[in-house]
This record gives sequence, C-alpha cells and structure tokens, in this order.
Amino acid sequence: MHNELKITDMQTLESNKNTTKESTDENSLNLPDFTTDSYKDAYSRINAIVIEGEQEAHDNYISIATLIPNELEELTKLAKMELKHKRGFTACGRNLGVEADMVFAKKFFSKLHGNFQIALEKGNLTTCLLIQAILIEAFAISAYHVYIRVADPFAKKITQGVVKDEYLHLNYGQEWLKENLSTCKEELMEANKVNLPLIKKMLDEVAEDASVLAMDREELMEEFMIAYQDTLLEIGLDNREIARMAMAAIV
Repeated sequence: MHNELKITDMQTLESNKNTTKESTDENSLNLPDFTTDSYKDAYSRINAIVIEGEQEAHDNYISIATLIPNELEELTKLAKMELKHKRGFTACGRNLGVEADMVFAKKFFSKLHGNFQIALEKGNLTTCLLIQAILIEAFAISAYHVYIRVADPFAKKITQGVVKDEYLHLNYGQEWLKENLSTCKEELMEANKVNLPLIKKMLDEVAEDASVLAMDREELMEEFMIAYQDTLLEIGLDNREIARMAMAAIV
C-alpha cells in the first residue's frame, strides 16, 4: 500500500515537473526583449517606482512608529526590510544597464505621500495605516505578482524574494485595524474615499510603460483589488462594507 502511494506520488511529481517545464518554455516565448531601447526606457520609470515605493514604505513605517511608540522595535525591523528590498530593485536596474528615473517616481507618489504626511501631522493613525499597510502594500504585492511572470531572470529571483518577505512579515497595520475596528471604521472608510482613487490614477498613469514590460493594466487592477479586498476582509469588514469601499475606485 505504502509502495503504491510512493509510486503514485513520484508519477505526480514527474507530471508536475513536466507541466512546469512546459509552462516555463511557453512563458519564455512570451517574454519581452529586455535589450530594446523601448523596454529600457519604460523600465527606467517602472524600476524607479518600485525603488521609491520601498523607500516610502521604509519612511512610513518609521513615521508610524512615532504614533505607536510601543511598536517601535517591530516597525523598525519592517522598515529595514523595505530598505533591503530597495537595494534589490536597484540592483535589477543596474543589471539591465538602466538608470531609474527617480524624479518621475517621486512625482508619481507625491499625492499619496502628501496625504500620508497630513494624516501623520494630525495624528490620524488609521489613515496612515490605510495608506501604507493596505493601499501601498496591496499595490506593491499585486504588481510584483504580475511582474514576476514577465521579468528577466535576475529581477524575477529578486522579486520572488521580496514577495516572500512581504508575506512573511506580520502586517502590523492590518492587525491594528482589526483590533481597533469598532473605533476606527468611520475614519477608515473616509480615508479610503480620498486615497483609493489615487491608486487607480497611479495605475492609469503607468499603464503604457507596464504594457511595454508585458504587464497588462486590467490584470494589475484586478490583482490589486483582490489583494485590497482580501485585506479588508481580514480586518473584519463585511462584504457590503467592502463593496462600498471598493466603489471608491470607480471614479
């Protein structure tokens, strides 16, 4: 009996291996040409966005720690992890001989960055956590998932490591919002109304460059909305509330 199981398992493994090989071969046929000028031009902006996104995440976690002093140690660890990601993505650009367009990236994040700073000054922790722990994290994870399928081998390995980290670390914002939902729900929904439409605008702004990298705008938005709604569900909102919040993306 045990031997039969082992044989079956081996056959399944072999079958999976072949399927994976076939899909890998198929994927490699659909990969963009990483050496063209058009690819490198688009990559200079996309790469800058992920570098700046990780820097923003680092700075935001350090700032959030000023509002939750008892979480300082853990949030500092998170912030350091984001800097490690930034170094990885900087190496991805260097590997392709591309200089990241950081001026573009800073402008790209400016509205979200500004809203975070206003909330921080007012001590609106819920809004800060919505922007960083829900919107920016969901935006990053969904984009990384889409990018991994079409990335060059070096960047693919780096991005897979980053995604693994994102899932490994405890999402403190999500946990805090879950624990304090009864008192922060109103602010959460108001902050969502203001900030979720910015994510859609950001995706629209980068759609053309993403397309050159073989990343589909619709797929990016779909992945983002799934990650975002899953987080809201985890926090404890019901389906009706989540649907109401998601409607803010349709502007």
